Formats: sequence, C-alpha cells, structure tokens
Amino acid sequence: MLDVIKNTIAAGQSINREQALHLLTKVDLLTVGQMADQQRLLRHPDKYVSFVVDRNVNYSNICSCKCRFCAFYRDENDSDAYLLSFDEIFAKVQELVDNGGTQLLMQGGVHPNLKIEWFEELFRQLSDRFPTVQIHSLSPAEIIQIATLSDISVEQCLRRLQAAGLKSIPGGGAEVLVDEVRQTISPNKIGWRQWAEVMEQAHELGMKTTATLMFGSCETAEQVVEHLFRVREIQERSGGFTAFISWTFQPSNTELGGTSATGCDYLKVVALSRLVLDNIENIQASWVTQGDKIAQIALRFGANDLGGTMLEENVVAAAGVSFRMSQQQLIELARDAGFIPVRRTTGYKVLEVY
Repeated sequence: MLDVIKNTIAAGQSINREQALHLLTKVDLLTVGQMADQQRLLRHPDKYVSFVVDRNVNYSNICSCKCRFCAFYRDENDSDAYLLSFDEIFAKVQELVDNGGTQLLMQGGVHPNLKIEWFEELFRQLSDRFPTVQIHSLSPAEIIQIATLSDISVEQCLRRLQAAGLKSIPGGGAEVLVDEVRQTISPNKIGWRQWAEVMEQAHELGMKTTATLMFGSCETAEQVVEHLFRVREIQERSGGFTAFISWTFQPSNTELGGTSATGCDYLKVVALSRLVLDNIENIQASWVTQGDKIAQIALRFGANDLGGTMLEENVVAAAGVSFRMSQQQLIELARDAGFIPVRRTTGYKVLEVY
C-alpha cells in the first residue's frame, strides 16, 4: 500500500482515511517523516520557517467545563480563581507591544457569567489603545458560551465580536473532533459539530482561524485520523484555516492522569498532518509542549512554522510543562535546522527575514 500512497501524493491527489491510518500505524516514522518533508519543501521552497511575536493572556481561569485533561481551570469560589481587570489586561498587552508583538492570543475558561457586552467593551478598548496588535482570541467553546449566555445566535455573536475588534480565532478546544473521545475527556464541553459550526461561521464572515489537535489521552489511531479528515473537510467547505497545530496531552496535575505520548508519536502525527491536510498551508511545531529539540526536528517532519514567542502561557504550564523561548532562541532554532527564520503576522504575511 505504501507505493500506492506515494504515487497518489506524487500525482497531487489527496490520500484517504485507510491510507492515512496505514501511514500512522504500519509505516515507520522516518519514512512518513521523509514523505512529509518532501511535501513541505514543495509547498515552501523558500525554506522559510515563520513565527509571530505574541502573548497568551488568560483573562480568567474560571471554567464551567471542568475538562478532565485540564489542570488550569478553577471553580468560581476557589481561592485562586481570578478574572483579570481591563487595566491588568492592558498592562500585559502594553508589554507585548513594547516587545514588538503583533498578536494577542486571549483565552480563558468557559466563564459562567461573562456576556458579550464584556468582550465587546474589552475588544473596543484594546483596538483603540493598541491598533498594531491583532486580536486573535477566544475558542469556539468560549464563543458558544458567550452566545448562549447572551441569548443570541453564533452568527450574531461572531458579527458583534468582529465589529468590536476580534480579527481571527485560534483553534483551541478541538482536542479530538470525535464525540466519543470528548465524552470521556471533556463531557461538559461542546461537541465536535459545534466546534466546526463556529469555525465555518467565522470563515463565512471573512475571519481566519487555526485548527488544532490534542492527542495522547485516550483516543485510538482511527480517531486521530478521523480528526484530521474532519479538519480537511471543513477546509474544503469554507477555506479559512491558516494553520494546523497538534500537541500531546500533558497529564500532570489533571484528573485524567496517565502518561504522555512520546516524541516519536508527536513527530508521526505532525508528519501525517502535513500529508493529510494538503489544503492547509501551514503546519506548526509546538515547542510550548514538546520543547525546542523536538520542535526543531518537527521542521524536518512537515512543519514550517514555530508558532508564537509566547511572552506568557499559563494553561500548559499548569500541567507542569514550562518550556520558555526568546525570539532570538526561535531564530537560532530555525537557522540551526537549516532554514531561514522569518517573523510574520497572524495571517502569515512576512514582516522580517533574519
């Protein structure tokens, strides 16, 4: 079957679910990695490896979903529960701007009380104060919650947030887009079809988004493949995904517990995502969860982007994983792997070549 798969890809055709599962479960890591590297080179012959200077501001850790894989969430009455004030958020964004940042990734818990007016006022003030920063914020689960609490449709919610200054949406909360998995690890969170609905509605409104995968909890290889194909099919319909990012479940301090997937598992999934998602331009390496060395290797397994500099990150850190990298370290990481580092916008426009 491997020769058939290689011929299919060489002919510019998309592989199917059976072929993807064969690559994931039957073909050795280096072979799949080499295939992905070839596709990466065809798609990005300039050898650019991109990154964005950003900050992840977690505006609250209060969350009603209480996902079993999450070590970050708190109940509203917990002693360490918080909701940042606007001034606290502005101070963090000012620090981002002072460091040359252009992207604000803002996510919190699925808050039980915050209605759309809170976000509209925040986004308006952020847009007025920091016009050079793109608000790339909120997950589909948060948007569904805001719409529900505010008694408006998802489309109305997105239109109002967009008018207030929301420019694009990260793909957080996807986990695995199979409801059997979601019922086990996040039974109180939205189902995969609601995640897809938010993304497709956003794409229709001209908002770009990313797509993600968190694997290594309890899903099967078949379910990983299904996730990738559901992302590909959404992209076929609406075309708004700019990038795909996968990372491994981090079990420390979580209710779910267990063990982490290996670096080899991670690289295999990165490579497979490059081969399956032939309609998504960019594949991101997750140094935040994997560390710099595995992320660097991922650049030879199909990835072409290193995500953000992440001046702040709290969700993964709550699970005991705290890799930190400066902008200069990201530049050197890409350069040492034989690539040309470039700083980009959220929309992947090149700002500076190093």
